[in-house]
Amino acid sequence: MARAIRVLVVDDSALVRNILSQGLSMDPAIEVVGTAPDPYIARDKIVQLQPDVMTLDVEMPRMDGVAFLRKLMPQYPIPIVMVSSLTQRGKQITIEALEAGAVDFVAKPTSNVAAGLNAMLMELRSKVKIASTANVSHWKGKRSVASVQKATTVSTALAESTDKIIAIGASTGGTEAIRRVIETFPATTSGTVIVQHMPAGFTKMFSDRLNQLCQMQVKEAEDGDRVRSGLILIAPGGKQLEVVRSGGFYQIHLGSEEKVSGHCPSVDVMMHSVAKHVGANAVGAMLTGMGQDGAEGMLAMKQAGARCISQDEASSVVFGMPKVAFEKGGAERLVPLDKISASLLGLLTEKR
Repeated sequence: MARAIRVLVVDDSALVRNILSQGLSMDPAIEVVGTAPDPYIARDKIVQLQPDVMTLDVEMPRMDGVAFLRKLMPQYPIPIVMVSSLTQRGKQITIEALEAGAVDFVAKPTSNVAAGLNAMLMELRSKVKIASTANVSHWKGKRSVASVQKATTVSTALAESTDKIIAIGASTGGTEAIRRVIETFPATTSGTVIVQHMPAGFTKMFSDRLNQLCQMQVKEAEDGDRVRSGLILIAPGGKQLEVVRSGGFYQIHLGSEEKVSGHCPSVDVMMHSVAKHVGANAVGAMLTGMGQDGAEGMLAMKQAGARCISQDEASSVVFGMPKVAFEKGGAERLVPLDKISASLLGLLTEKR
């Protein structure tokens, strides 16, 4: 029998620590080895207990979750799942926490607390299991993105045509991977569409954050948005996004709220639409993430003439989605994260 996943629960509320501990312990594959009311005590308990995963409250006294992560991850990388409030400040700190090294997050329920709590604990148990497989070793000795500034890197590989599209899918660990890919895209790069598994309310904050860091404009996609050169569109949480052709250009259609391949938004839905309406004018990338959402969609893209790549195992936080996309034949090769931007720009300009 496999050893249980050892978890440290960090939250300033004794009630929340108790609820999270009991909720996690309902799964025999998880063992809560300790709790801490603040980052200072948590730091000592990490050294003492050596947990496999830590859950961390976003907003805490003495030191918030992001400040703690920025100090912790370069010295003692550990997979961390943030427990976030749905306030605007909570959303902002959550996005910053993902930039600083957190693997994923769950949102605290705000209405119908009894039903919402059970759903949240189920999600937390699932994400703790995923986090236990995450590779966060690359944070050792690394400085996180603490300051927000426009990227200044310029690439000479520019898209020759504005009717080409870049399609990117990601999940666990994807917020940091996406940033690292798109912040080096030149301002005139082809229109880019991204699906990152993230609930409603967080994708707007994520988009706004990226817009401060990138040379291209980044925004949360709205129904009817035109996919055009210089613009990156992030699929909104809770909506399925499709790229459709309208006359001589492409635009966004936001539709169903039903999950496909276990997700809404789903990479499969987006990539199938790109295969159908964009075909050989598209290039695609599958970044880090658990599961196989997007593998069938990327294969459809390839069969329609698109060129697609996947992030390699060594640079992935979770080598699930990119692995399956490669194994099913949609991605033609595996590429390290720091080479994906240049690879995509190269595929855009490559003669067929």
